[in-house]
Amino acid sequence: MILRTLVIAALAIATPAIAAASSAQPELKITTIDGKPFDLAAQRGKWVVVNYWATWCVPCIKEMPDISNFVKSHKNVTAIGLAFEDTDVKEIKTFLSKHEVVYPIAQVDVLAPPKDFEAPKGLPTTYLIAPDGTIAKRFVGGVTTAKLNEAIPQGK
Repeated sequence: MILRTLVIAALAIATPAIAAASSAQPELKITTIDGKPFDLAAQRGKWVVVNYWATWCVPCIKEMPDISNFVKSHKNVTAIGLAFEDTDVKEIKTFLSKHEVVYPIAQVDVLAPPKDFEAPKGLPTTYLIAPDGTIAKRFVGGVTTAKLNEAIPQGK
């Protein structure tokens, strides 16, 4: 636990910040823990929730049902969970068997997170990607259905 905290703190200091909203289209090509590819670019036309989380993070666990329910109730929204863990994939799968989500989960290397997304300064950290592929908003701390509804313009 202490090592995880130190790694997260070190990465937060060493990684340049991404603006809350950006005109850049970040790339994210990753393999889920189920062995399936996930490509953010293939999601164009939808809102995408990119959520950094960890099994030991209480606010992360609390927000998982909200993200799942939001994805289920909005046909124009998808999500990807990024397990920011230095643990075995088997442990993440065991955790997910008790905390079911409707979106894919991938594990990211805490020492080499996806290059277009900064290492989280705190968990959970969530990026909302607009249908055009740009970062619309970044949340540090738990997200709720209300926060996601507020961030996505009505009718979009």
